[in-house]
Amino acid sequence: METLEFKIRIKAPAEKVWNTLWADETYKKWTGAFCEGSYAVSDWNEGDKIHFMSPGGEGMNSIIETKIPNEYMAFKHIGEIKDFKELPIDEETKKWSGAMETYRLTPDGEFTDLVAQVDVVEKYLDYFKEAFPKGLETVKELAEESV
Repeated sequence: METLEFKIRIKAPAEKVWNTLWADETYKKWTGAFCEGSYAVSDWNEGDKIHFMSPGGEGMNSIIETKIPNEYMAFKHIGEIKDFKELPIDEETKKWSGAMETYRLTPDGEFTDLVAQVDVVEKYLDYFKEAFPKGLETVKELAEESV
């Protein structure tokens, strides 16, 4: 597994960037870069489960490992979801179960630096290298819209 890192500088306060990342409406917009119509099912509390879903009922079940509002969010990916149901961990899933995905916001004057890191298995490296910058560019556009 490889850890990819993506950085973007956004002209908006950290709170605005945070809300853009995790508010239901804007979350759906920026994660469309990964899968059109994707969404999350969660109460967004530290320690809670979260389901990252496609409209077709496929996705990942994860845990919100760390949440520091307006600063840091960490997801630990556990397993797959098919037909809206969590699947048991199999040999293929064991290769990536426990993978982390983190988002760190650092205020810098009128800007916020957003750094996303994601653990990726080799077969998805190219996909994430293409999709993640597009998603973060959408975060930037949405956060800067109403500043």
